[in-house]
Amino acid sequence: MMMDDGALADLKVLDLTWHITGPYCTKLLADFGAEVLKIERPDGGDPARRLGPFPGDVPHPERSGLFLHLNTNKQSLTLNLKSPTGRGILLELVKDVDLVVESFRPGVVDRLGLGYADLARVNPEVVLVSISNFGQTGPYRDYALTELLAYAMGGAMHATGIPEREPVKLGATVMLMQAGNVAAAVALGAYFGKKFQGVGQHVDLSIHEIMAGNVDRAGPGLVTTAFSGQGMGSRTRQQGRTILPSGVFPCADGYVQFSGLQAHFWPRFCRMLGRPNLISDPRVADPNAFYDLDLKAELEAEVLYPWLFQHTKQEIMEAAQREGFPGTAVNTMEDIFRDPHFRARGFFTTVEHPQAGALEYPGPVARMSASPARAGRAPLLGEHNEAILCGRLGYSRGDLVILRERGVL
Repeated sequence: MMMDDGALADLKVLDLTWHITGPYCTKLLADFGAEVLKIERPDGGDPARRLGPFPGDVPHPERSGLFLHLNTNKQSLTLNLKSPTGRGILLELVKDVDLVVESFRPGVVDRLGLGYADLARVNPEVVLVSISNFGQTGPYRDYALTELLAYAMGGAMHATGIPEREPVKLGATVMLMQAGNVAAAVALGAYFGKKFQGVGQHVDLSIHEIMAGNVDRAGPGLVTTAFSGQGMGSRTRQQGRTILPSGVFPCADGYVQFSGLQAHFWPRFCRMLGRPNLISDPRVADPNAFYDLDLKAELEAEVLYPWLFQHTKQEIMEAAQREGFPGTAVNTMEDIFRDPHFRARGFFTTVEHPQAGALEYPGPVARMSASPARAGRAPLLGEHNEAILCGRLGYSRGDLVILRERGVL
């Protein structure tokens, strides 16, 4: 039996977030069937609309690749929340939703008259999820935060990079996206508490704390420090400890990664290279030779590098898989986009957008046999003003004209 509307079809969400973390949280809910109504400022909407990449590198507020990806399957309503009428409209909408997700600076929703106490007065079972840089309380509460600062202050950055240089962060916005993942999971937990126990609550999510407790380098490091008094994960230069390759190596069309250090991988390594005769090479007859780094350099120059430069990273990955040796291609985004496995599974989905046209989007984060994710597009700014205000709240089209003139929409 199939569920036509998705696994979260009963979930109604008001999305007051912008940029990356909050929109990714609500995107995950929307893609699996939740009704997500995105509230945007009338004067330009979500700032992510102005961030690239753009098709053809031509900036346009309806063609931002970042916005289009993070806001699939949502509706857009423009509201000026600084106006009493705008706030009144929002409170009317709150009466019929399960979750309100916001990412304002701490204290802003309270000053607007839209804090948890205000929302609970019109909907006692509502769940308010507040995503902020450092949480709603504490000495850092009002500090600003960027992706770079989140990675640094969260405790992971000290362990990335080479020891002779300054620490470096992971690429792109991986920290903010991870925070969005956590926020979606926590929001669902609060929603089920509301659904099955009738309990509304205010959820305080700190990006800083999510980083400190993540599964990358910070969380395990904190546990180690708490139990032993000593940290873990300091930066080290990767050095081979055996004659087998470990680390990143160049090949014919890019780079590959190997991580086979144990002795039982030696026969697999030789077969991967198409050199089974090396398995019984007299140079490795002595068990201690397996740890001879001079022999390692000799074998790399003699057999490894010549083989690498004769093969593509895809060929090397397939050979490593065939022989059971830990090795893989270091893929670029272009490689992933063309990858035959992703293509065979239909990971990329073509979505038609009235302004951006037909583009291929990354697929859902999970496959559900009875309730597949939706492949809808991101909304135009204010696209659903009439449907929401007239169809749901009883405003007339003439009222919408007046609201626009007054700067509410």
